[in-house]
Amino acid sequence: MPDIFDQLTAKTEEPAPDEHNQDAPVESTSTGVTGQYTSKNLKATAQELLKYGLLEADRKPNLYQVAINQTAALNSILEPLDLRLKVDDIRGLAFLVVSDQLFSEEDDEWSHPLMRRQRLTMEQSLLIAILRQHFIAHEQEAGVGAGDAVIELDELLPQIQLYLGDTGSDAREQKRLRNLLDNLKNHGIVSEIDANEQVIIRPIITHLANPENLQNLLHHFRKLAGQTSDAGAETP
Repeated sequence: MPDIFDQLTAKTEEPAPDEHNQDAPVESTSTGVTGQYTSKNLKATAQELLKYGLLEADRKPNLYQVAINQTAALNSILEPLDLRLKVDDIRGLAFLVVSDQLFSEEDDEWSHPLMRRQRLTMEQSLLIAILRQHFIAHEQEAGVGAGDAVIELDELLPQIQLYLGDTGSDAREQKRLRNLLDNLKNHGIVSEIDANEQVIIRPIITHLANPENLQNLLHHFRKLAGQTSDAGAETP
């Protein structure tokens, strides 16, 4: 005949109703995670952004539309990577930037495992400043967001010579300019040189560098060019 001790032991070994209920949400949560689905378009857009860093409306219109219509969803994908999507809808541009939490604007040094900070040469920075001036002038004339900011190499060459000096060889000057443009093309700043000896300035140039810094750079080169000219005039 069971005594009071046996009855208490039997009650302890039985699973409590509350304990069974606490396990249920864990099972349903696991099912929910495995059941999540990311649309093919959203995946393709995120992959394109991670591969190239930007989307232009005139070059990838379908993916660009996904970017501007599902910015929040894309940022949810990018957030664990310390990246976020920035959209310039006036110029038809969507591009990745490093999360604000990773560094402040005053920091000169920062690192990111998926993004490499580009170090431009002085000549490349000078050409960017010149191209940006042309792009802004194009927008002032044709309107912000107007495409096809085209410039000829023959128009760029004398400006480069003004700041960097003349090497005395036309072939060498052309080669220097073409090499600089080819480097900037790899950064998505300009297009390839076409059959008419022209390049298209890409809208991302407006977001690449501080305009004030570029103006200071141009001013510095003008000053150096003026000093060189004065020294040459004083030479007997």
